[in-house]
Amino acid sequence: MKSHHLLSAVSAVLFVNTAAHAEPPKAAVFDFQLANLGAQSPTDEDQARLGPLTDLLRQQLQESGRYQIVSTDAVKAEVEKGSDLRKCCGCAEDYARKLKADVAITGEIQKVSNLILNINVYVKDLRADTAEQAYSVDIRGNNDTSFDRGVKYLVKNNMPPATDAVGPQM
Repeated sequence: MKSHHLLSAVSAVLFVNTAAHAEPPKAAVFDFQLANLGAQSPTDEDQARLGPLTDLLRQQLQESGRYQIVSTDAVKAEVEKGSDLRKCCGCAEDYARKLKADVAITGEIQKVSNLILNINVYVKDLRADTAEQAYSVDIRGNNDTSFDRGVKYLVKNNMPPATDAVGPQM
């Protein structure tokens, strides 16, 4: 009887240890897009900020341990000639599946004015039949410092920790 309990205890420890060291899900993080809701059109500066902001989001997510970031380069041209990822009825999910990703992550910048802006990130777990999760942070100031701080705050404080990023990792 003792050997049965010992075997159960060892199995439980191995299971927990394996789950704790499981690889994070593969995430396709697509480039931020602009969702201009203000009276002003996006500027060249607004457009130029999107690439570095996306790179920062990818870096922050990778370093947090939430996700293993996969390159979106293979579908970049297709994404660019397509419609807005937030309005294309699941095309981001299709692109992510082509990349063999477990998660599709899209982001948009809402520019209400040069003072009021929102950074929105949307996470869709492709392995589960769950609703897309949305995370948002408001920033004040249309400058690189505000955007960088906003993305860092969003990842650190608004998004779930690595173990809850897209549900249990087993």
